[in-house]
Amino acid sequence: METEISNGKPPKNRRHFKTFIVIILVCASFFAGAFYDKHLSSKSASSNTIESLLVNGPNKDQPKNVDFSLFWEAWNLINDKYVDTTKIDQQKMIYGAISGMVKSIGDPFSSFMDPEESKQFSQELEGTFEGIGVEIGMKSDILTVISPLAGSPAEKAGLKAGDKILKVGDKLTSDMTVDEAVSLIRGPKGTDISLTILHEKSSAPVEVKITRDQINVKSVTLDWKNNNIAVIKISKFGDDTVSGMNQAASQVVSQKAKGVILDLRNNPGGYLEAAVEVSSEFIPKGKVVVSEEERGGGKKEYDARGGDILGGIPVVVLVNSGSASASEITAGALRDDLGAQLIGKKTFGKGSVQELEKLSGGSNLRVTVARWLTPNGDYIMEKGIDPTIDVDLTDADYNNNRDPQMDKALEVLQGTAK
Repeated sequence: METEISNGKPPKNRRHFKTFIVIILVCASFFAGAFYDKHLSSKSASSNTIESLLVNGPNKDQPKNVDFSLFWEAWNLINDKYVDTTKIDQQKMIYGAISGMVKSIGDPFSSFMDPEESKQFSQELEGTFEGIGVEIGMKSDILTVISPLAGSPAEKAGLKAGDKILKVGDKLTSDMTVDEAVSLIRGPKGTDISLTILHEKSSAPVEVKITRDQINVKSVTLDWKNNNIAVIKISKFGDDTVSGMNQAASQVVSQKAKGVILDLRNNPGGYLEAAVEVSSEFIPKGKVVVSEEERGGGKKEYDARGGDILGGIPVVVLVNSGSASASEITAGALRDDLGAQLIGKKTFGKGSVQELEKLSGGSNLRVTVARWLTPNGDYIMEKGIDPTIDVDLTDADYNNNRDPQMDKALEVLQGTAK
């Protein structure tokens, strides 16, 4: 069983986190967090009709104090009286009713996902998307290419870091948010999108036509900084994270790194099990990585699994307000169990666990089933985890390709590396 901590939509990370986004990613609000991965379970409600689900429930007695006739009264009035019959989609009405029911709980991390949203959610965690494969962001309030992914359609079309995107199709980007640009640029494999680009050191814009393709995005990347310091960047805790982390850890050991920077900035979460496995690369077997408090007061502890091959190497963790749920689990575990320093800004503050249940027709229900605590017993919901060393990253830093948080991490490690 895998667990994911769903955080809904992370807040804007002050001004400078107009931050770059992989253009083919679906909005981060779909997958940030940690959930029990039951969407592959064999349970299905497909044999139940909509009527029986609403009136009787699947294998449940109808609550005696609930009158479902009110639902059908409203349903029939809409079907009988709404002026524009072309706007009436009964399946969407059902989706809306279920979504409203979940929202009535008042928990921002429990949600209903229709089949399309469920598909996008699954793709987020698999790291496979359809788009052009480019990271974009706002620099000086202009939509700008941060980096095309290696081998992507964007790279093949000649897009380079620093290129300004002036138009998407026939729409100007001057008043467009990054998310709006993402929704316009991503799309099905084989379809085309035209971007009006102003290359750096060029005085005239050009129109670039790009054919979308399937893009595979690795959740774990390994880089090296001065004095043989390894930087392991985890963008999400998805399907490929454990294998990617294993490979990165092996390279770190084989190259005898003097220190490790674990970069969890802007990582909205993912599978709890992946967070436990990543933490186990650093933390000795048997130490608590995270504990859960379940409905009814029951408690479950997740211990490090062993194989802590990075345990003898100095480590610091980079975090910010975009680090949520599974990221916070990992950061909290390394802080509490190893005394690792956290550098950056306070984390998002997502301390609940969601269970993902498969519904009929390809929909999913994500419902909060527990809250989680760090090994020292800290419940971080809405308050986040404070960094050991508070370091900001301003707009000026971002626009001039400076990273004082990374600089501080290198400084700390170079002072402690053996």
